[in-house]
Amino acid sequence: MAHNVPGWRNAAAVVATTSLLVAGLGIPGASAATAPRVDLRVLVVDNGDSPVQAITAELKSTGIPYTRVNLDDANRPTIDAAFLSDTVGGTPRARYQGVVLPNEAPFGPDSAEQSALETYERTYGIPQVDAYTWAHPGVGLDYTSEGGWAGSLDGREATVTDAGRASRFGYLDGQFAFEDNSASTQESYGFVARPRAGYTSYVDLPVPGGSGRGSLVGEYAHEGRRELVVTFAYNQHQRQFRVLARGIVEWLTDGVHLGRSRNYFGVHIDDVFAPDSRWDTERNCTPGSFNCGGGDGARAEPIRMTAADAEYAEQWQRSSGLTLDMVYNGGSGEEWKEANGGADALADRLVADRNAFRWINHTYTHQYLGCLQDTSTVPWSCAKNADGTTRYLSRADIAAQIRDNHAWAVARGLPVQRDELVTGEHSGLRTLPQQPDDNPNLAGALADNGVKWIASDNSREPAQRPVGAALTVPRHPMNVYYNVGTAAEMVDEYNWVYTSAADGGSGVCENNATSTCLAAPLDPATGYASHIVPQEVRTALLHAVGNDPRPHYAHQSNLAEERLLYPVLDRVLADYRALFASDTPLENPRHSAVGTELKRRAAWQTAVANGTVTAYRIGTTVTVKAPRGTAVPVTAPAGTQKKLALGTAAFGTPYAGARSAWDTPEALQSALTLKLPS
Repeated sequence: MAHNVPGWRNAAAVVATTSLLVAGLGIPGASAATAPRVDLRVLVVDNGDSPVQAITAELKSTGIPYTRVNLDDANRPTIDAAFLSDTVGGTPRARYQGVVLPNEAPFGPDSAEQSALETYERTYGIPQVDAYTWAHPGVGLDYTSEGGWAGSLDGREATVTDAGRASRFGYLDGQFAFEDNSASTQESYGFVARPRAGYTSYVDLPVPGGSGRGSLVGEYAHEGRRELVVTFAYNQHQRQFRVLARGIVEWLTDGVHLGRSRNYFGVHIDDVFAPDSRWDTERNCTPGSFNCGGGDGARAEPIRMTAADAEYAEQWQRSSGLTLDMVYNGGSGEEWKEANGGADALADRLVADRNAFRWINHTYTHQYLGCLQDTSTVPWSCAKNADGTTRYLSRADIAAQIRDNHAWAVARGLPVQRDELVTGEHSGLRTLPQQPDDNPNLAGALADNGVKWIASDNSREPAQRPVGAALTVPRHPMNVYYNVGTAAEMVDEYNWVYTSAADGGSGVCENNATSTCLAAPLDPATGYASHIVPQEVRTALLHAVGNDPRPHYAHQSNLAEERLLYPVLDRVLADYRALFASDTPLENPRHSAVGTELKRRAAWQTAVANGTVTAYRIGTTVTVKAPRGTAVPVTAPAGTQKKLALGTAAFGTPYAGARSAWDTPEALQSALTLKLPS
């Protein structure tokens, strides 16, 4: 690699030492009494490249306020002393606690803006992240021609160094691999280089084809400034960034910031007690559905858990440490029982183990709660009244489905919450293209039953929204189909959906901009384990490590027969635990808690966007003011105390080596005040 490396930016196109000085924050001779005010806000200088956008997405997800300066905007503000700092009430103020740049000198090394920024960082002790740069002495690294290397990092194993774990990356277990999802596509390019004086490596790997180890992420302390230097390209959806994102943000903010981030994984099991229809491998459809040539479903045996499957689920929970949410249809279970001699060993087993699981109302018989469906055409359409208006299921019928299922659970001692609901097929909510609006009778029926949290499909409606007085809780659909009990059936249907017409598939993947066709049909004997499971694990794990509390959902059929869901769940949990330290566990909140989290986030983002949040740090004191009643997310070091009306109390709960919480001022207080440890 030549020393000047004029084309290093082109590599980005391949994919779209000290802690904060508590008293003076880097000002020579400063004391606690003269410490400046540092606002809890980040400056992002954006050139449009994916690494900057990835870090920005992490700031937004965490809830950290930031100001973005678009380098491509001719009317952008000038980065000068007045933009970066001022004085408030006689106290010097740093407007930004950290700076994110595309590289070490996006304004030019000798420009007035670059000089102003470096002076600001030096004066106030403000850290800077270089989102992606090449290896050279200007960032504390040797050139790659001096014992380093540059090239594709796909599939390579990186290690968090001892210094990295002692800094802000201690939540990681030590090693992680760069993704390698395609043999024909280069997914991540990077520079592996030896550190020079002043550089501390946080993430490294063995130099390919050489000797020793070279850095990929590290801190460069020089001339009174600190830079976090990243020398590989990435985007926000790649696992290597996702596992490092928390550490980058914590380093950028010195572990004190607004916002809160956790890793989540929840799984809802829909249709419990009900049977699910089975995919017909000959007709390539599901008998009983509207697009299966009028079949009544009697030809194929439905898929339903057995008592042995229920027992296995309870044992699996205990060994895995993950609680499943059983989304149940009590009336469907009663219908099954009546049709099978009045006995139901599955229900007996699940009810006996009722306290091992969480339970969510899925309506009594899984009735469709939206418009009345006209199935005379494919696809179906909403039936119409004589005046041309849409015919909807009534409020009374919807309310009865909710009420009767809740009563069924209460009578059997299931620990169910009245305010949680998942409707069958998320029906009642708008369903495009047939039903563009919610059933107007739905909101009233929810209110009749005290429902506050109703599930929606995240693939259709990723944002939480109101349905009357209730709020939606978006759920991620898992790509393990509801209508399959065996791996061979799963692969057959998967091939039909994701194979071109020329290769014997439906061809749907050829005409859908969001889909990609398989190069060739999967082998029915091996395709599930070799292709579908890894794909689903990757998707679920990205959600889990993306501060996304939305649960995933599958179906009771996936716990029956060949129990197809467990290989996915087992690998998600194993991969996660191999990446993260024990102080960073997966959180597994229930339906209503997820809804509450999303509601708080929305209120917080609104307050930040409206400019009604004021937050700053002076020495070891953090002060946050927000609209009354708005919960404030804050992350701070272990040992942080919250100021009470009288005395103090430990702040937050522990996670990933820090403490965080949604909090509010105490009675008679106008601000949330925290005291950081010295």
